[in-house]
Amino acid sequence: MTKKIQITGIVQGVGFRPFVYNLANSHKLNGFVLNDSSGVTIVIQGQTDDIHSFENKLKKTPPPRSKIVSCISKEIESKESFGNFSIRLSPSGGKKSAAVSPDLDVCPECLNEMLDPDNRRYLYPFINCTNCGPRYTIIQDIPYDRPKTTMSEFKMCAQCQSEYDDPSNRRFHAQPNACPECGPQLTLLDSNQELIQIGGSASENQLLYQKVAELFNSGKIIAVKGLGGFHLACDATSEAAVSLLRKRKYREDKPFAVMFPNIDVIKKYCGGNNLEISLLQSVAHPIVLLKKVKKTDLAASIAPNNHFLGAMLPYTPLHHLIFQYFDRPLVMTSGNVSDEPIVYKNKDVFRRLGKIADYFLINDREIHIRCDDSVYRIWNNKPYPIRRSRGYAPDKIMVDRKFDSHVLACGPEQKNTFALAKDNAVYLSHHIGDMENIEVLKSLEEGVAHYKHIFDIEPEIIAYDLHPDYLSTKYAEDYPDINSNNQNIHKVGVQHHHAHAVSCMVENGINQPVLAIVLDGTGYGTDGTIWGGELLLAEFDRFERLGHFQTTRLPGGTAAIKNPWQMGISYLQSVFDDRLVDIPFIKNLDSEKIKLVLTIMSAGLNSPITSSCGRLFDGVAAVAGLRNQVNYEGQAAVEFEQCIRDEYEEGYKFPIINEHSKIVLKWDKMVHQLVKDVEKQISISIISQKFHNGLSDGLMIWVSEAQKQTGIKEIVLSGGVFMNYYLLTRLKNALEKKGFIVYTHSVVPCNDGGISLGQAVIAGAQLKKMETE
Repeated sequence: MTKKIQITGIVQGVGFRPFVYNLANSHKLNGFVLNDSSGVTIVIQGQTDDIHSFENKLKKTPPPRSKIVSCISKEIESKESFGNFSIRLSPSGGKKSAAVSPDLDVCPECLNEMLDPDNRRYLYPFINCTNCGPRYTIIQDIPYDRPKTTMSEFKMCAQCQSEYDDPSNRRFHAQPNACPECGPQLTLLDSNQELIQIGGSASENQLLYQKVAELFNSGKIIAVKGLGGFHLACDATSEAAVSLLRKRKYREDKPFAVMFPNIDVIKKYCGGNNLEISLLQSVAHPIVLLKKVKKTDLAASIAPNNHFLGAMLPYTPLHHLIFQYFDRPLVMTSGNVSDEPIVYKNKDVFRRLGKIADYFLINDREIHIRCDDSVYRIWNNKPYPIRRSRGYAPDKIMVDRKFDSHVLACGPEQKNTFALAKDNAVYLSHHIGDMENIEVLKSLEEGVAHYKHIFDIEPEIIAYDLHPDYLSTKYAEDYPDINSNNQNIHKVGVQHHHAHAVSCMVENGINQPVLAIVLDGTGYGTDGTIWGGELLLAEFDRFERLGHFQTTRLPGGTAAIKNPWQMGISYLQSVFDDRLVDIPFIKNLDSEKIKLVLTIMSAGLNSPITSSCGRLFDGVAAVAGLRNQVNYEGQAAVEFEQCIRDEYEEGYKFPIINEHSKIVLKWDKMVHQLVKDVEKQISISIISQKFHNGLSDGLMIWVSEAQKQTGIKEIVLSGGVFMNYYLLTRLKNALEKKGFIVYTHSVVPCNDGGISLGQAVIAGAQLKKMETE
């Protein structure tokens, strides 16, 4: 009997072919296995019972880092009688549809070898095998073979080649296989590019690690090249070092991530339940938000005014080796100046990080595509993504509908990701960043070109945000009108909040009309105003705006985002006109600045109308006395939520009215109640809880009214405001008690990092609908 088995999924670069080879031999079967542009193809020949047993184990016990999406097996006629089982070279050409593995954390076997003085890879920082090591960030093309990676320039020595060729060896066909004799090496330089220490042999590497530890102990900042780019690292217990890093990086308050040597050390600094620990130790090794333990020796400036800490564990051999010589936590933040993409090329690092880092720990293994760390949190007993990147990208997201045309979704302005789609899969990119300068735009362009190449996608549809000033929108507008296949390109504008809603629908497998509460800071509306507190009736190809928050002015436009006091004035003016109340918030502001804001709002100058929920949080936080300026997006809202002590059940009033055929959630009564509490000197913690409770209750009434009108009880919750876990939890529980079926995010972020998924599906669905009408 001869069978052909075709497998798709993450089956390249995860030890799948060696696994098949050994499985076939254990069943005394002949034939071959190879990587191709779709995944893995197996031709198996032998006794029927043996083949059935082989197939059963193939599906039930695949390699731990693999993920089978489909396995199609059929009996074939074969004139060839195979004498053995072999691994064949990958064929060239063919349609590319193979899944590309994300980068993998170092496995326990490699760690043991690396720390064994008798092993030839002792202290070698680039140790890897078929179960671990770089994948996505070194792949230049597929199928995944060494010549199509950045490891192609390193010719394996005789011993490494022997391992690579030996089916019984853990490094059998491990494409990045290397050792100190033939592989990449470390180099330590100062900011003047003067050589301090070079790695190589175990003794040379040991001297280098000792020097790195000495530098950390003396408060130095080191740019460390990792899997997807450079980190800026320093001693997390040194207030002087962390404060200096903040100053040089121009990052005033936004929290830094901290890498801890191991779980036991994390527990000294943070609380962590079993699910959080499991996520920290997962293959992806994301940064995980954990509750801080009070009174530790961590620098206070790591995460000021924040109860949580972004914690992560070592995930590369180099990280583990550094902690062999330095036993304290390290700040590990993206290697960039604030608002720029992470540096990933040796040739750029001194130019871009030369004024931040004192020393540079580089290596000669090229990174083909940059990839930031992922950030997650556990909510509702499952991972809740904040930033989906390293360890997850470029894993494809399967959808329950087929894309008739290839799609490129360009994503939003903030927290940009892009997506490409074909067949029934969406390939969501790694984190690109905030599209605020040419460097980030170049990163988007490079990422799109790479995805198009490795996934063989030539877009026929370009989806983009409706906001005319977004760089991602301008990128879409400037994209050629005819693709390389000489096909006309259709460009489709997608409303921001519709994309949010559909992203949540897609990841939950919903393809029917739903109600959607979408709450965020900014999204360009179809009426030209700034939306952000939206109640939608959403489907893939259309949406209806059923309701929105009461509107106000956004004085100064985007400047108001960094100056919550301006929103505070806007909300007070909307309720009290120009006769502003006599509260500390007003007394502590420059009267001339207040007059200027009132004047531009009255004249409608650079003061667009907005229904934004995010700006409501900013304004209330400012009026309550929390802060008037922010140094990173959402800072006022983050700190306002963390003021809650969970000791108060009452809430402010958010009534609803029907106005112009829309269900409007009103906040004017809330502002009256807020001002009275401020006058009574009620604590910010109680004010915050009353605001959150009232808003949750108001949202419940709001969506209940929509349910009466539509009869729909399925509801999705999306938008960056749902990074607020108090509001998310309270609202979800209340909705479910009322019989609603509530869907939330767990695959892509609820913030703008998930929008490109929704854009891709909407654009594909809208064009399909147009073609059938």
